[in-house]
Amino acid sequence: GERSGRSGVIRFPLVDDLATLTWMVNLAALELHVHQWTVPSGLADRLVLDLDPGEPAGLHECARVALLLRERLHELGLDARPVTSGSKGIHLYVALHEPMPSDTTTGLAKQLADELEASHGSLVTATMTKSRRGGKVFLDWSQNAGSKTTVSPYSLRGKDRPYAAAPLTWDEVAAGAEDPLGLEQLTATQVLERVSTVGDLLISPGNS
Repeated sequence: GERSGRSGVIRFPLVDDLATLTWMVNLAALELHVHQWTVPSGLADRLVLDLDPGEPAGLHECARVALLLRERLHELGLDARPVTSGSKGIHLYVALHEPMPSDTTTGLAKQLADELEASHGSLVTATMTKSRRGGKVFLDWSQNAGSKTTVSPYSLRGKDRPYAAAPLTWDEVAAGAEDPLGLEQLTATQVLERVSTVGDLLISPGNS
């Protein structure tokens, strides 16, 4: 794929089959990060909300914020799918009714972040400054910019343990919001076991 950038045309690998994915593996591409826009249109077909906890906040706080966002998105007629990042937090992927410019999706994400900061300021921050994130969940709206990428669902992560980004059910998120120990990042082996038993939760969420 190609996209015009400030320094000219930027070329990206289009990974849409097993052969290309195997080529990426042979390049030792452990983590796969992707844009939220499609090739060749350059328009975003989904919104991503990156919930990044600042210590001592963790997945428990992220799950609480995810439920708040789910409710707000539902009011907008949008359906969100939760995915553990494989690192610290949770990503919410929101399918759009029609493709949009990345400036539009970034603006929507920023609006949602500002709304939650205003209504739940002790839990959520929309400010990128790391010194202001302590004990709060930073709702990173900027990941929707045309130049930004987010780790792909099912990607491995470069951690001491072989964690992978893993789609969740909303029941699992609710359990994590209720119990500080109710949710954890998942290893690649656990993710493969989940796919073999419950399928791809990004396609079939398993609950409403």
